Amino acid sequence: MRTNVLLLLFCIASATAEDTLPRLSGPAPSTFEQMWEGFDPRAEPLETEILKEWEEDGTILKVVRFRIGVFKGRKSLLAAVYGFPQGTKRHSLPGLVQIHGGGQYADHRACVANAKRGYATVSLAWAGRISAPDYQVSPSEVQLFWDGKKGDPRYRVTTDWGAVDGYHAPGRNAGNHFPSAKSAAWTLDDVESPRNSGWFLCALAARRALTFLERQPEVDPDRLGVYGHSMGGKLTVMAAVDKRVKAAAPSCGGISDRDNKSALFRSTIGDEVSLKQIDCPIMFQSPSNDFHGRIGDLPTALSEIRSDEWRVTCSPHHNHQDTPEYEAASILWFDQHLRHDFKWPTTPDTSLLLKTEDGIPVLTIRPDDSRRIVTVDVYYSTQGAFYDQPGQQLNSRYRFWHHAGGTRTEDSWTAALPLETTDAPLWIFANVRYALDHPVAGAGYYYGHYETDVVNLTSRLMKVSAEDLNAANVRATLTPTQLIEEFDGDWEKEWFTYRPKEWARTTNKLNAGRWDPREGSVLSLRLVASQSNTLVIRLDDYVAEVQLSGGRREQAVVLKPADFHDFNDQSLKDFGGVRQLSISALERVRPPRGQQGQVRTFGAAWKGPAPEFHRLEWKSADSE
Repeated sequence: MRTNVLLLLFCIASATAEDTLPRLSGPAPSTFEQMWEGFDPRAEPLETEILKEWEEDGTILKVVRFRIGVFKGRKSLLAAVYGFPQGTKRHSLPGLVQIHGGGQYADHRACVANAKRGYATVSLAWAGRISAPDYQVSPSEVQLFWDGKKGDPRYRVTTDWGAVDGYHAPGRNAGNHFPSAKSAAWTLDDVESPRNSGWFLCALAARRALTFLERQPEVDPDRLGVYGHSMGGKLTVMAAVDKRVKAAAPSCGGISDRDNKSALFRSTIGDEVSLKQIDCPIMFQSPSNDFHGRIGDLPTALSEIRSDEWRVTCSPHHNHQDTPEYEAASILWFDQHLRHDFKWPTTPDTSLLLKTEDGIPVLTIRPDDSRRIVTVDVYYSTQGAFYDQPGQQLNSRYRFWHHAGGTRTEDSWTAALPLETTDAPLWIFANVRYALDHPVAGAGYYYGHYETDVVNLTSRLMKVSAEDLNAANVRATLTPTQLIEEFDGDWEKEWFTYRPKEWARTTNKLNAGRWDPREGSVLSLRLVASQSNTLVIRLDDYVAEVQLSGGRREQAVVLKPADFHDFNDQSLKDFGGVRQLSISALERVRPPRGQQGQVRTFGAAWKGPAPEFHRLEWKSADSE
């Protein structure tokens, strides 16, 4: 008996009767169940404070703060922006928890946009930062709060993690590395423990936010959803294990955190651990080149979840950002599963034929035609790894995706996929763009307004090994070429932009070996510009400005490596190894990592109609 008492005292070093979770000094939780053991998100009072209240665009908005829990004898309080439509009846609204990314803020724009579609939304300030009219909390205001400088006119009450540190960018404690499970003065447990990680603290806070939502008089507690971007995407996956969540939509996160060096972290906080608990409908928003939620992990994530009700939307070439037809997927997912007034088509069925007479693989796509199909497009790459590995951020960000337009044959589309190599795995996905009955508007990943009359649905990512390609006698039929672009047909499908209403475009073609320049080449662009302007061409972090004369005659721009300069005015030595090319009116170049300095701007606002591009190629310097 005496031994048991001593063991209990050893394991619970400094818990009080009020503590949400006991402070552990003995064996740490090593499984999902052990990590969450003893936590009841409904057990403690919320003690909600209203810090500010106002009305905007038909929405009632509040900056609130409520209790997360008590850790090491001190309360932790979460600030948030809460909003819902005016004139709402009791228990009539579905509710959404919105979770920002690493450097972002809780933002009232998410609440306003969602209110217009009939949702109540709580936008969480887990890092302490808030964006609302007359209630701006940037990192400098967070520091004022930490320092208790109430006399400063910029002082604002915000999230208070108390004795633990769930802040990020920056953390309150200089040594606080957000993913770490190591023990420190500011952690919950005295031993390495998943409950020491900021991921666990913020996921716990998100589950408390579900309690806040379900107790609001205007919210239907049986219709709750959660969504978030980047770090908020991972936190969405961690919060979606709560059985109160009826729909989830992580973007750019929640599928790839599988590589932490700590075995304890991987067995508790790793993405696969939470994914295996999810049984609610879930929409994955996964840009093809995202560095954080890597598309190569998406098939594994789909195999891990318990839910059969899932969809994915993958924008080609995008990294950690999206355009409206992809961003709108989340709110339409909630419309189906929480408002019950929209129905998603089923995931496009795809099949791949490798053994063909000409050695060129053919993909067949059979999309659901319950909604009008606008386009069917296929994207494929030989720049993936069969298993995407950690430390491949540059490969993920600059991966080039070939485009193949689908040809319709009755109820299916087919697309030939000519390859430049059979010595690397082949990755393929199909995108089907559907027309919407009415335009959909919302607040995007970074709260910018979007509006779209189409929405994109993506097939399962298909992976084929090099061994399987060669066993099927697939041939490499795409040969090297110095012609980069002729700007005809569907050329823009192999380029991208995050501002589709503007003419600037970017491509990762130069990262694919097919377009490698010969030694001594120059870059040649032929175009027409109706007015005099400055054209900017960017190769990775090197920029060249070109003065164009106006008129209807074609102009030739010829550039040597020395014409391109970086932030420090160092010239490009040669074109070899360049990954990405952009053509625009204006470029902003940031200082290299670790270097201080103001962002430099090249070019200027474009005057007149968009330029007409005719031909982009590598040419021999002697021919120009």
